[in-house]
Amino acid sequence: MAQFTAFTRDERTNAALAWVLIGLLTLDAVGSLRTGDVLWAGLTLLVVAVAVVPPLAVRAWTVMVPWPVVALGVAAAAVQSFGIHSEAAGYLAVATLALLVVVELDALTPVEMSRRFAVGFAALTTLAVQGWWIVAQYASDRWLGTTFLRSQRELQWDIVLVTGVGVAVAACFQWYFDRTGHVGSAKRPAVTTDDAN
Repeated sequence: MAQFTAFTRDERTNAALAWVLIGLLTLDAVGSLRTGDVLWAGLTLLVVAVAVVPPLAVRAWTVMVPWPVVALGVAAAAVQSFGIHSEAAGYLAVATLALLVVVELDALTPVEMSRRFAVGFAALTTLAVQGWWIVAQYASDRWLGTTFLRSQRELQWDIVLVTGVGVAVAACFQWYFDRTGHVGSAKRPAVTTDDAN
């Protein structure tokens, strides 16, 4: 249990794990570019870009989102890489991106959110990200000859499913942060209001 506490409570350990996971995501994006999967590479690089905003903004490599949030993005990349279920990979990647935004706002800025509001906001952010993902898929289908959007019915089900995934992921992470007191949780913000000023 002491080892787990180090993973959840030590800023340097959290940051080191998060940076390793970000490296894996970057490698996945490069691999996707090499195989011609430009859209997935773009989504993965967007997850990486959002994840590295806190350390770049504060100019401290240890100010990082909790590594389990980045691990969710790695799980999405693994699902995509192994070709298990590409739609599920997309749902996870979109939910990861939305969750990163919510976690960064909640834990790294003076913004305070109640538990229910954070879960609802993550679900709404997931819907917003999914909207942009749909636009990107449409553009890819039109200009790159892909076939991401096959029917309106499938598109509507994608929106319903990604919303469900977003709510479930946000609720699970909120429960996790409440129980562990992880670095970057509301109880242990990575940036205090004094640091932000």
